[in-house]
Amino acid sequence: MIVYDIRCDSGHGFEGWFADSEAFIEQRDSGLIPCPYCGSKSVERALSVPRIGGKRGSNEPSKDTLRRLTELQSSLLKDSKWVGDDFARRARAMADGAEPLGTIHGQTTLDEAKAMYEDGIKILPLPFPVVPPEQQN
Repeated sequence: MIVYDIRCDSGHGFEGWFADSEAFIEQRDSGLIPCPYCGSKSVERALSVPRIGGKRGSNEPSKDTLRRLTELQSSLLKDSKWVGDDFARRARAMADGAEPLGTIHGQTTLDEAKAMYEDGIKILPLPFPVVPPEQQN
């Protein structure tokens, strides 16, 4: 996992976690990295400095990083509809034009997520599990 410092065209800075540098480029070019502050999808890697301090060998994210990821996920889900286990079918229907485009979130298997990605369907895994509406207080 690589952590990059990212800056949007409005000058907001934030962090992003990626499998590798190619994953960052692919997600950036697909508009999948919105600024958590203003929503701009015009982002670039910012000048990064090495992390110093903390426990030696610790890979745990800081509380600030977790807070930022939570805020980013919340902004991504703001206008999204929970579709539960029907996610893969609905995403494919939208990609095929059988259903109107919209922002949805739900659950699917890793194999189905990989298949959708390989088929060119634009999906984005969420950093934290989402509690379905019926399970929320």
